[in-house]
Amino acid sequence: MLKINIEYPVMVSGATGYVAGVLIQKLLREGFTVHAAVRNPENSEKLKYLNNVAKTSKGRIKYFKADLLDNGSYEKSMQGCEVVFHTASPFFLDSNDPQKELVEPAQLGTRNVLESVNNTESVTRVILTSSCAAIYGDNIDLQNSKNNIFTEADWNTSSSLNHNPYSYSKMLAEKAAWEICEKQDRWSLVTINPSLVVGPGINPFTTSESYKIIKQFGDGTMKAGLPDWGLGVVDVRDVADAHYNAAFTPQAHGRYIVSGHNTSFPAMAKVLYEKYGSKYLIPNRTLPKWFVWLVGPIVNRVMTRKAISKNVNFSWVGDNSKGIKQLGISYRPFQESLHELFQQMVNNGIIK
Repeated sequence: MLKINIEYPVMVSGATGYVAGVLIQKLLREGFTVHAAVRNPENSEKLKYLNNVAKTSKGRIKYFKADLLDNGSYEKSMQGCEVVFHTASPFFLDSNDPQKELVEPAQLGTRNVLESVNNTESVTRVILTSSCAAIYGDNIDLQNSKNNIFTEADWNTSSSLNHNPYSYSKMLAEKAAWEICEKQDRWSLVTINPSLVVGPGINPFTTSESYKIIKQFGDGTMKAGLPDWGLGVVDVRDVADAHYNAAFTPQAHGRYIVSGHNTSFPAMAKVLYEKYGSKYLIPNRTLPKWFVWLVGPIVNRVMTRKAISKNVNFSWVGDNSKGIKQLGISYRPFQESLHELFQQMVNNGIIK
């Protein structure tokens, strides 16, 4: 049985990432020693946000050099750890070489980390940051799900290297994790599958795709309007809580959809427009699908006509009940998450 024992360190891969930063903040405040695996432990500029959190926390942070594609590089950081949080994985939508930039770091990186877990006797539980992208590829896939709602039983079968390659990479990475887990019986695996993560991070200048989207809501990029594209949204702090609770809840098992709200791009813009519309160029118009289909690929190469046809004017609905019941997740209000992220970006000059 797992218990919260701060005498044992915990390992977090991808420690400088958006979700990892807020998770580490929680772990440090609870008093844990965090073994933070990063590509360059000497990069004080990139680590300053984690160091600032550590200065005011009960716990301690130690840095270890590791890379997703460097086999065995995570073993040193895992020594003495009972829990490993594997959060490291690239998240960007526009890729020139999706095999090398997305699939290999996600899939081979997951294999690398979990093979190191196999070689580290102290580890008893692994929490993997997966994604709702491993559950579905396009909103139209909802029509093939049971009762027209995405659940943990669903897997993304519609993405490929040429269509939604990021989603494809997340599906392959999670399947690799379950394959490795099922071949042994010393450690258990729990996957956290968030929808689009929003809310304030510890690093206001993160390169997360979520930040890019919200920035475009406020800097005039999307002032002409938005497509009616359904999606799920969740606060980064709720995602961190889900990771933490999954690590130390003995009955936690399998996959967990972590998504606070079923929404859409126009609904998100409306929330921001009501508070910030008088000062910033936040879109307040929904574009017709025919117009998005015509212009979208010209404006943004990620917005392919195939993606538009399968996502625009389709809702996204996810079932988050398993996480609420088993992990005790309580989701923050939609407006709070968006307002605090937007305000953080304004305060740091990212949106002017």
